[in-house]
Amino acid sequence: MADTRRTLHIASWDDRFLAWLLDILLVGAVLSALGEAAGVFSLLAGGLSGTTPFTGLNGLGLFVYWTVLEGRQGQSVGKIVMSIAVTDERGEAIDYVTAAIESFGKAFLLPLDILVGWLAYEKEGLRLFNKLSSTIVIETDEEETGKPRDVEYVYPSDK
Repeated sequence: MADTRRTLHIASWDDRFLAWLLDILLVGAVLSALGEAAGVFSLLAGGLSGTTPFTGLNGLGLFVYWTVLEGRQGQSVGKIVMSIAVTDERGEAIDYVTAAIESFGKAFLLPLDILVGWLAYEKEGLRLFNKLSSTIVIETDEEETGKPRDVEYVYPSDK
């Protein structure tokens, strides 16, 4: 009988941090642009307040962003760039509910999420909300990302 075990390489904290940083910069820029546009429209409509409807919604924006992308494909833009992905504990894709649980901690409770993770799950490389959602963050093979494992592609340039 063949050994069917898979080897999963847990992503480093450095790669995870850089992916997170890319994501918050991207989402922050988008929300800032939307907030500026809303602020301009508010002033044009006679609003006296300098605040926008998007003030304080960064956490919600990040939560929705991570939940949608990681629930759909296991990767946010930052994770794609860093070649890492969120999976279940067996390395399989997660669903939107699992992605929402996993994303809640990093969107709203990041200091607590990481601190508990470092203290309680340091060896496993988990945040608290990874543990609660039964997810892990793994390294991906760039060449295999998005391709079936049992298919070999031959490109025109290979002929």
